[in-house]
Amino acid sequence: MNALVALLHLLVATAFLSIPLVRHRFGAAATRAAEAELRGQGVRPGVLAENGMRFDAGGHETWAPVAIAATMAVAAGLNLSGSSWAATATWILQSAVLLVNCVILYSNLTAVPSVTAAFARKGDEELARIDVAALLKAAEEGFPAWVWILQNVRHVVVFGASTAALGLTALA
Repeated sequence: MNALVALLHLLVATAFLSIPLVRHRFGAAATRAAEAELRGQGVRPGVLAENGMRFDAGGHETWAPVAIAATMAVAAGLNLSGSSWAATATWILQSAVLLVNCVILYSNLTAVPSVTAAFARKGDEELARIDVAALLKAAEEGFPAWVWILQNVRHVVVFGASTAALGLTALA
């Protein structure tokens, strides 16, 4: 049972590592697409970088998923070693990952109003006139079409493997 729970932890780790890998590989193209959209809207492309908006693997788009993947690898190691901490680590860490993934999914689903509100809070006229829906659509189109499928598969893997790991831990 511990080996299966460890495998589930490693599936979650792999799912989270896919985020920075895809952003590293295709983020520059998404940024170029977003900047082209801004030029079309009459907005300086540099305004995104100046305000910390990125489509590449920089910042929290790398350290957060890598940290989660490392945490899941530790949980897998505890399960494989038969540690007395394995079940406790699984309950705590896998529950936290489920919550984090809920936040990620919510963020994805509310990106347009969230970014629009963030831009409005800055009080910058240039940011306020950006058509955020068009900007995010352009950036999304900078990634290959299969990335959307990967994103959804990642959510299914994280939710499914987390739920299964917690269920198996409860049965043990």
